[in-house]
Order: sequence, then structure tokens, then C-alpha cells
Amino acid sequence: MDSYAVIDPATGEQVSTYPVTTDAEIREAVDAASAAHATWSRKPIAERAAIVRRIGDLHIERAAELGAIIQREMGKPLADGTGEAEFSGAIYQYYADNAERLMADQQIDLADGEGTAVIRPSSVGALLGIMPWNFPYYQVARFAGPNLVAGNTVLLKHAGQCPESAAAIAAICVEAGVPEGVYINLYATIAQLGVMVADPAIRGVSLTGSERAGAAIAEIAGRNLKKVVLELGGSDPYILMSTDDLDAAVDAAVFARNDNTGQACNAAKRFIIIDALYDAFVANYTEKIKALELTSPLSSAKAAAGLAEQVDRAVAGGATLVSAGERRDAFFPAGFLTGITADNPVYYEELFGPVAQIHRVQDEEEAIRIANDTPFGLGSYVFSTDQEQALRIADRLDTGMVFINGVGLDAPDLPFGGTKQSGFGRELGTLGIEEFINKKMIRSLT
Repeated sequence: MDSYAVIDPATGEQVSTYPVTTDAEIREAVDAASAAHATWSRKPIAERAAIVRRIGDLHIERAAELGAIIQREMGKPLADGTGEAEFSGAIYQYYADNAERLMADQQIDLADGEGTAVIRPSSVGALLGIMPWNFPYYQVARFAGPNLVAGNTVLLKHAGQCPESAAAIAAICVEAGVPEGVYINLYATIAQLGVMVADPAIRGVSLTGSERAGAAIAEIAGRNLKKVVLELGGSDPYILMSTDDLDAAVDAAVFARNDNTGQACNAAKRFIIIDALYDAFVANYTEKIKALELTSPLSSAKAAAGLAEQVDRAVAGGATLVSAGERRDAFFPAGFLTGITADNPVYYEELFGPVAQIHRVQDEEEAIRIANDTPFGLGSYVFSTDQEQALRIADRLDTGMVFINGVGLDAPDLPFGGTKQSGFGRELGTLGIEEFINKKMIRSLT
């Protein structure tokens, strides 16, 4: 890789380029982040929180400008990009406003009653974040917000097609008052990432991306005895058992599959519909996706071609495709596959774009079996008018997250993460902020 480039997927035009960080600059950055930790971690938590809150404020104040950047980089509609920047700002604000509580001592009730004991959370040092292109602000906020509040320092490597948004975040941090070395943006290469992960000065790594990238980074981290958090792919089931409002349930399904042009790890990708509702669901879903306007591209023409290849293999394997139109370069129409069975070569794959699988099931047991019949285990959605049934299904799903009778319910205080090939560890919430802190036990007999 010679440079990071902004290539507008709507036009294919190269808008700008950014030079790759040199090896010497990488060395300087790692040393600077490690050195900055000594002073940043010792600042009163209220001072760190005030700076992090200003980061959030600036994201919200500049949301339209930030949205326009990622529209150029990865094709996100301006309104969606603006909303992402605003939600990212809310994440920084939440961790700033709750910093004291989240980093408070935890008292231990001693069984022998002698003296006192506490768990005192503290930062661990310089962390490396490796981020994807599909949510350029939100993914960084999920990682950086809690960790900056906790007192860690951050080295951030963004996706190769997102250099402009990466620079914008770094500029916001400077303007917010983040001290030098506390947040550093790097246009690093894959080889440089391997060197950084192995460096003793890097105390932890968080990666959001593909299973292949996650496995490679985790292998290096494991050899060097350091913690890694991985948020990887997903093929989330959307289970519909019953509803009082089929139209609303289909609206939720359309949003869950097509938001961000279907390019979300936790998007609903497999619709599992009870037999009594299947035909009506499919007819309604077909009508709604055919009414969608094809105005936003996938992240690149390459991504669209890759999705098309998967769909072609699925159809060759016996599936039936219903599509809202024809692909044009990076513009990929919404659609869905039916009749896709476990022997189909695409059955176990993640479709990263606006194409769903739809499965007909006869009962709850079959719904759970198909939902869990995947290498992934990120999120899931259960729709039922029977709350006991919904909770019963939720309990048996092999996923990191379950949302009942709703979609788009992510929040700054809810932990995000999965199991199986979707990765391990959590971001956000109390579980997320605890991933890269030292939980020091202090016991005193006096």
C-alpha cells in the first residue's frame, strides 16, 4: 500500500490521497502514546472526562460536515452519515458524564470480616485500535470514548478508504484539548500493524473487521501475551413467530437488512419466518424493497461485485433470487434469496449488502435450529406477541446480543459483541470499559 485513498463509490473518482505513515513515524507514535499515558492516566478523572465530552460536543456540532466526508469515502447517505456523527458524539458524552461511576472502586464484602478490600480500576497503557470502513465515526467512538475516559492512550489505524474521516477525528481531538500522544491517527500498513501488535509498549488491541484479519491479529497478540478484543462478522437471524402488526414487522425487517445499504455486521441477514406468516411476509417484504430507491452505492464497485458473485453462487446452488433491480457498478439493489438450504455454498456465508436469506419454519424448535446453524454469533432479533416465548428463544440463541420486538436499539450504555466467529470481548457499557483496565485488588487490615 503506497497511500490511503478516498475513492467516491458513487462515481469511482479518486478524490484525495494520504501518504502511508513511515516506519520511523510508527516508532515515534508508539513511544509518544506510551509516554503520554504516564501523565494522562494521572489526570483527575473529571479533567479527562471534560476533554472527552468536548470531543462528543464537536462531533455533534460538525455532524453535517462529518457526514459529507463519509459520503465521499464509503457512500453513506448524507442524512445517515450526519446521524452517525451525532450518535458517536452521544457515546463520547455518555462516557464523560458517567466516568466517575464507571471507574469507581468496587467494595468487596470480606467473608472473614477482617479489614477492608476494594477492586480499584485503572488504565493499562497505550492501546491499538484497528477500525473498519462501514461506520467510520461510530466504530472509533465505541473504542476510543471509554478508553480515553479510563486513562488509556489510543493509536488508531482506520480503514484504507477512510483517511479523511480519520483525520477529521484526530483534528477534533486536538481541538477538544486532548494532550499530545494521547490520541494518534496512523495511516499504517498491514506489516506495520503486526510490528505494533508485537511491541511491548502496546498493552492491548481492539479490531473490528473480517474474521481473516481478526485471526491474524489475534495470533500475533497471543504470541506476545496481550489482550485483544475482536468484533468480526455476523449473519444475524430475524425470527418472526407472531405479530399483531405484520406491516410494522416487515418495516422493521426492511430497516434491519437495508440500513447502511446492508453493510453492517449486526444487520439482520437471515429472516426466519413461521409458516403461518411466511407468504404474507414475503409478499409485503417484496413490495417494500421494490419501492426502495437505489440512490446509495455499496462501499466500492469491488464490494458490489463480490456480493454479486455470492448471489450467483447461491442461485446456481438452487436458491431463488428476488431483486428490486439490476446492479450498476457499486449500486446494488435490495433483494432476497429463498430456498437456500444447508448444502448451498452460500448458506453459511455472510452477505454484506442489501440481500437477505428468507427461511420458512414450522415451529419454534426449527426456528432456533436454523438461527444457530451458522459460524457467526453476533446479534439476533426475535419478534413475538408471546413474551414468554420471545424470552425462551432469546435464552437459547447462541449470540452475544438479542433484541426483542425491535431493531435499531443500540445505545451508548449497551455492551456490543458476539461469540463464535463473530469474535470475543465487548465494547460499550460497563463490560466494554472493563476490557482494557487493570482490576487491582487492594486489601487492608487497618
